[in-house]
Amino acid sequence: MDPENQDFVIIPDRMAFGGEAMGRLPDGRAVFVPFTLPGERVRARPLETKRSHVRAELIEVLDASAERIAPRCRHFTQCGGCHYQHIPYHRQLSYKSDILRDQLQRLGGLDDVPMRPIIASPNAFHYRNHLQFHLDAQGRLGFEAMRSNQVIAIQECHLPEPALDQVWRLLDIEPLPGLERVSLRLGGGDEILLILEGSDLEPFEFSVEELPLSAALLNSAGKLVLAGSDALVMEVLGTPLHVSADAFFQVNTPMAEALVRHILEILPLNSGDTLVDAYCGVGLFSAFLAPHVGQLIGIEVSPSACQDFEINLDAHENVALYQAPVEQALNAVDFHPQAMLVDPPRAGLTPGALDGILKQAAERLVYISCDPATLSRDAKRLRAGGYRLIQVTPFDLFPQTYHIESVSLWQR
Repeated sequence: MDPENQDFVIIPDRMAFGGEAMGRLPDGRAVFVPFTLPGERVRARPLETKRSHVRAELIEVLDASAERIAPRCRHFTQCGGCHYQHIPYHRQLSYKSDILRDQLQRLGGLDDVPMRPIIASPNAFHYRNHLQFHLDAQGRLGFEAMRSNQVIAIQECHLPEPALDQVWRLLDIEPLPGLERVSLRLGGGDEILLILEGSDLEPFEFSVEELPLSAALLNSAGKLVLAGSDALVMEVLGTPLHVSADAFFQVNTPMAEALVRHILEILPLNSGDTLVDAYCGVGLFSAFLAPHVGQLIGIEVSPSACQDFEINLDAHENVALYQAPVEQALNAVDFHPQAMLVDPPRAGLTPGALDGILKQAAERLVYISCDPATLSRDAKRLRAGGYRLIQVTPFDLFPQTYHIESVSLWQR
């Protein structure tokens, strides 16, 4: 059948990054179909046709894999939040490891990837400490559909931690003009913060009534406390960390702890070292690395995260903070570091940031990535600049989704 304009049958043979299984058409083009497993015979419908590939939607599973399981959530395949609920968790882990290795080989040019075993999340469900909702036209909480801005109102979600799962169901929020997102964050001691976001959202009367939470409004003018506090205290390995409403923090607290333990294990540090923590955020890693070095330098552009960093690292006299874009700071100041840690956003390192990393020429570099494709792209530049990949470890911070976190150690 011609996949240009009608349904077709295909048997995918591998999982691809992005939550889809991949197969080949007779003309050699790749076909990507979501919610499918390798070896399954499925009927699909083209959504996007290009010269090199076709993206399709799943219409019907004709011959199911023996590995396929029933999804836990009624919204699976409609809501875009989960991609792997039809896959047993142990197989999700192996697929993610394979995808990371494949990306580093194909896009990063690495023939032999020194990969360590993936670190599994202790909880395959109910692990998220942060939920971000959109509202539909009726004001119902929901998530955007896969590859769409359409909001799917939800009645259940199996990803939030139990305390968050209880509270979000009780929220009754009117679709106010300018209200774009509604978020819930869970801190230590089951402390909960409700965040209402919108660039044009005006202050309004608000009551949490009997709900055990704080509330804050975020708009183009800044932050406004509606009830309680506009920040939470997260606890990582017994260390309290102040996190503001608009500051980033890892959504899986036990896995954040696993990241910290792993970095302390693999990164050789001496008491006289200078370490640069680029994209340092609120200081999650700096708080644990500072006691092991002579000087720690944090670089962060977010004003709120910088304020949190100063609170969280206040007890350490060997810490300095630069509030600036990473590419600007690394290219403007010679820090002479022996070690560097970078934790960029999903888009990876900018060309200017890569220039700065190579300019600083730290002997040891830890790269924390949440996107295998951008990590692989950046790996090419790092290798060309004299770095050698020592090891890379995938971490499953996001079970039931295609997202893959990894920690790689580089030396020059």
